[in-house]
Amino acid sequence: MKILVTGAAGFIGFHLCEKLLKEKHQILGIDNINNYYDVKLKKDRLKILLKEKNFKFKKIDISDNNFVKKIYPLAKNFKIIVHLAAQAGVRYSITHPYKYIESNVKSQVSILELTKKIKNFEHLIYASSSSVYGSNKKIPFSINDRVDNPISLYGASKRSGELITGSYSKMFNINCTGLRFFSVYGPWGRPDMAAYIFTKNLFENKTLDIFNFGRMERDFTFVDDIVNGIIPLIKFKKGKKSLHKIYNLGNNKPETLMKMVNLLENFSGKKAKIKKKGMQLGDVRHTYANIKESKKDLKFKPQTNLEEGLEKFVNWYKEYHKVN
Repeated sequence: MKILVTGAAGFIGFHLCEKLLKEKHQILGIDNINNYYDVKLKKDRLKILLKEKNFKFKKIDISDNNFVKKIYPLAKNFKIIVHLAAQAGVRYSITHPYKYIESNVKSQVSILELTKKIKNFEHLIYASSSSVYGSNKKIPFSINDRVDNPISLYGASKRSGELITGSYSKMFNINCTGLRFFSVYGPWGRPDMAAYIFTKNLFENKTLDIFNFGRMERDFTFVDDIVNGIIPLIKFKKGKKSLHKIYNLGNNKPETLMKMVNLLENFSGKKAKIKKKGMQLGDVRHTYANIKESKKDLKFKPQTNLEEGLEKFVNWYKEYHKVN
């Protein structure tokens, strides 16, 4: 099967491409290799993928006005697109708002325009985020909950992507599925995420900032479980009617930040220096995924608990960064 994966040099994109290549699919990966975090990490992921004969890569910016024209000759036979490219990060959206409109709103339109142009296009699978729930008081977060009150521009941009996709799906009869990811972590992870920041600071003997005075819970979800939630949608068969469905992909078990810190101390053999602080602008106290529909439709069942996942992450971190 021919599959186009955007954000192929990114964290989840890299892991998805690895899995799809093992299943003998032909992958066209695209990424703009921006410098939001260390470009070396992105290039090192790509080096691994480029060893596979079924993987082709194109460096391109999806928010470019001429994106569809430029990519179509390469992508015209790819009937499935997994759109994972995005500008991530809640804090960064406060200081760089326009990047989120370019990357998360304009780029969503670009991908949808591409799906219109590809003959007999089958399915667009795209990344949304738990951030669309904002400070939702109802726990756990359900896909049936209202999501019209995000508290960060990042969350608002991802919700915008969902709404735009819904309108295209109806107007142009495009099968689309949005996946709301919850706090994804694991080997080759993003350096702006908690597990990476805490581990880096532990090995560098730096202070760990713990926000909301430690009263934070996240539904940390191991990257392999996320990938296993995407794979069934790759094999999705087009029905008679267009569909736009949304699913939560989370571990369905919120954990405290302090538990994460304690586990990282154990696996790194380092003692944390902790500074507790108040809530950050745009942050939420807890996230918790209701995965009832994902279990039913996608047979989604997270397999990796926080202890197992963090041990794998720390082992990767030590090997990649050559630290002990």
